[in-house]
Amino acid sequence: MAIASDPRPLVSDAARPDAARSEDYLWTLNFGPQHPATHTTLRLVLKLEGERVVDALPEMGYLHSGFEKIGEHLTFNQYVTVSDRMNYISPMANNVAWHHAVEKLLGIELTPRCKYIRTIIAELARISDHLLCNGAVGLDTGAFTFFLYGFYQREVIYDIFETLCGARFTNSYTRVGGVSQDFTPLVIEKINTFLRTFPKTLDDMERLLTRNRIFVDRTKGVGVLSKAEAINGGASGPVARASGVTRDLRKDEPYLAYEDFDFQICCASSGDCYARYLVRMQEMRESLKILRQALDNLPGGPVNVGIDQRTALPTKKQVYSTIEGTISHFELSMGNRGFEVPCEEVYAATEAPNGELGFYVVGDGGESAYRARCRPPALLHFALFPQLIRGHTLSDVVAVLGSLNIIAAELDR
Repeated sequence: MAIASDPRPLVSDAARPDAARSEDYLWTLNFGPQHPATHTTLRLVLKLEGERVVDALPEMGYLHSGFEKIGEHLTFNQYVTVSDRMNYISPMANNVAWHHAVEKLLGIELTPRCKYIRTIIAELARISDHLLCNGAVGLDTGAFTFFLYGFYQREVIYDIFETLCGARFTNSYTRVGGVSQDFTPLVIEKINTFLRTFPKTLDDMERLLTRNRIFVDRTKGVGVLSKAEAINGGASGPVARASGVTRDLRKDEPYLAYEDFDFQICCASSGDCYARYLVRMQEMRESLKILRQALDNLPGGPVNVGIDQRTALPTKKQVYSTIEGTISHFELSMGNRGFEVPCEEVYAATEAPNGELGFYVVGDGGESAYRARCRPPALLHFALFPQLIRGHTLSDVVAVLGSLNIIAAELDR
């Protein structure tokens, strides 16, 4: 069979002016959803001119899990299991954010010990998230040993969480008005051991990668996000702070026990992948400072609010020795008469590892939210991806994507 030749003349890139660039010279590449460098079910549609990225179209909500709609059918305590699965890299931080919003709706003031415990688990989750984010960026750019250092320390944190609540990954630890379990001496001992050993590992990780020529060449000047673009695009967390946006909800809108601690906000100005890496590395050191202060000053007392508010399960002693405790336990367990929820709406946000994680909750007097909406940082950061990657090469896609730390489940609407 004869094959017809292409009648179009061959034109080299050098001879063809940019103004005359046609779709004929572009090709489309589906990056994901199973690409190893996406780390999860992400999909990007790239338009390429040779190795150069001309445009990118991120696909939002590839999982289609309906996380927000589920929040309107589960009770305020049941939904914490779903929040685990939104950002499955730091689920403890999501637990804290969800119940922070619910407690604002109910007007609940936590006990001092509960505030400190939630602060501790939130900072451990921040370190865990940053270890995986920077470790994955190192892995994608060729630094396999760096990734192993970070992943080992994540296992240490998982071991702390398992000792605390019995679950390593999807913890579901917080409850309305408190937490499921108090700290035990063994948990405190393991956190102290982590605080004593982790700084050396962090030093080793910085020596491995921070001045590594290959890594610096792959990340410096790549995926630059200016301060104005970060503000206009709704960026937050390390992505925004790496571009010079000095905003951190732990300082600007303090919650839990953050007002009691001395720590610094880590910022950079270049706004590239390398700056985002540096900000996360330094934030882990600041988290260690918060953890040390919190453990040294951990208050005593209960971890849950009193039975008079009828939002947290009473202790076994209260159930067995008082009629009020028995009634409260029965009503909360059987679900026939739960919280007294006001018919109001609230928005509450926390400084999650990747940025501002907010929940909008509307109460109608029932045990479930009338409306539950989430403001996840990954959703806004993924929308910024096209402008960060245009003009870069295909190999830069993994570096930019990793530096944004996109979590696919947070993209789900």
